[in-house]
Amino acid sequence: MQTKAVVTAPEAVEVDVLLFVGFEKEGDTSPLSQSAAALIGPAAQWFSDIYTSGEFTGKPYEFAVLHNPSGLKAKRVALLGAGKSAAFGAPESRRLASFAVRHFRSQAQSVAFVSHDAADAIIEGAILGAWEQDHHKSTGKRENKITEFTLVVPGGDSAAAEQAASHARILAEAQNFTRDLVNEPGNLLPPRKLMEAAQSMAKEYGLECDVLDQDRMKQLGMGSLLGVSIGSAEPPFLVVLKYKPAAPKSADHLGLVGKGVTFDTGGVSIKPADGMEKMKCDMGGAGAMLGAMRAIAQFKPSIAVTAFIPTVENMVGSRAQRPGDIVTSMAGKTIEVLNTDAEGRLILIDAITYAKQQGVTHLIDAATLTGAIGVALGSVRTGLFSNNDPLCQKIIAASESEGEKMWRMPLDDEYREQLKSSYADIGNIGGRAGGACTAAMFIKEWVEDTPWAHLDIALTAYLDDQKPYTAKGATGVGVRTFTRVAMDW
Repeated sequence: MQTKAVVTAPEAVEVDVLLFVGFEKEGDTSPLSQSAAALIGPAAQWFSDIYTSGEFTGKPYEFAVLHNPSGLKAKRVALLGAGKSAAFGAPESRRLASFAVRHFRSQAQSVAFVSHDAADAIIEGAILGAWEQDHHKSTGKRENKITEFTLVVPGGDSAAAEQAASHARILAEAQNFTRDLVNEPGNLLPPRKLMEAAQSMAKEYGLECDVLDQDRMKQLGMGSLLGVSIGSAEPPFLVVLKYKPAAPKSADHLGLVGKGVTFDTGGVSIKPADGMEKMKCDMGGAGAMLGAMRAIAQFKPSIAVTAFIPTVENMVGSRAQRPGDIVTSMAGKTIEVLNTDAEGRLILIDAITYAKQQGVTHLIDAATLTGAIGVALGSVRTGLFSNNDPLCQKIIAASESEGEKMWRMPLDDEYREQLKSSYADIGNIGGRAGGACTAAMFIKEWVEDTPWAHLDIALTAYLDDQKPYTAKGATGVGVRTFTRVAMDW
């Protein structure tokens, strides 16, 4: 599907469907968007009539269609419900464009969305809405007949509109790249394949790529990471992707660490069978960081950014790690592995230690880490933990601008008490109470004083059911936020 932005009058656009936005009525103000309110002629009267009749109320994802509108070159005009105008911004524009593409994809070849605002969000939404997870099906695929999606800006700067569209394409395609990776099943994307996907992406977009194999990690003493992988026939890797600005404006060096467990059985502490198939998505953090690096390589921010992707498979086998085993991390601290299903934190900490040795000054990690975060926040918000207020505020600001909702969670010292071990420096779990907080506190032990943020995306990286604006499966959460953090540094 091709996307573009044009500055022209809506009346002149020849497309199968021309989209306008309508809001819920509030008092005496017009419920129509600026673009729809400016329309004159029979189509404008139709807008008024369907509100008056109650056929259309403006509720989110409601729509009405007028065929063969007089005075317009479009074959159809559609009015899309957007909810309350006061709550409508770029995130809502993004979702509405996604919804429009998904709704009309079987009915039209060309679609145009008329808006004065949020050009990049609308193009992003169209590209994200066209994504499907059915490429492994031999039959029954969802066909997308839309070959062209156009953002129509009535008046304004053509160059600025196309620049926004170009920016949107890069970001949305990076997010879809992440979704494709995260959705791949474990047999088709073991650690080696994830490593190769990272190498291929790095080569295409001009990033430096270094891969630490099992032998190199043994030499470095990454006992925590390697302990997770020993039950699998698939070897582990630590992938390092480097972006270096041509003219850095800061000595800061941002490190992005993503959990890359390509399939997680839970190990000897095996998971229940029900729902285990979704553990192919346990590399959602790695996928998000790879997508962000793909976008960063094209946007070229003014600070250095390096991604660290520890990737393993957590399997049950005769050599698998046992509950009660003690491993030594790269930093020299010992860990009592009380539960082999708390494995993500074990691979993250060695990657974090290595990242610090590579000179990063700020760290952000993302991981599908705990079910406990879902108990606290559901699938609406990502849990955000941080030891540094300025970094935390950067991430929150970026997430709000990109429509990826987050909520800061506590890191009180008392959570460290739950991680005490009688036999090692620390245990890898702290009991059921505050599970997401103790998991973050465990990681913090290796971060020490480095400014750091941890995002627990366990419930936001994957949707169990499709929404009006998106398919079931991987969401690509984090890609837009991490890219924005780097660009706004």
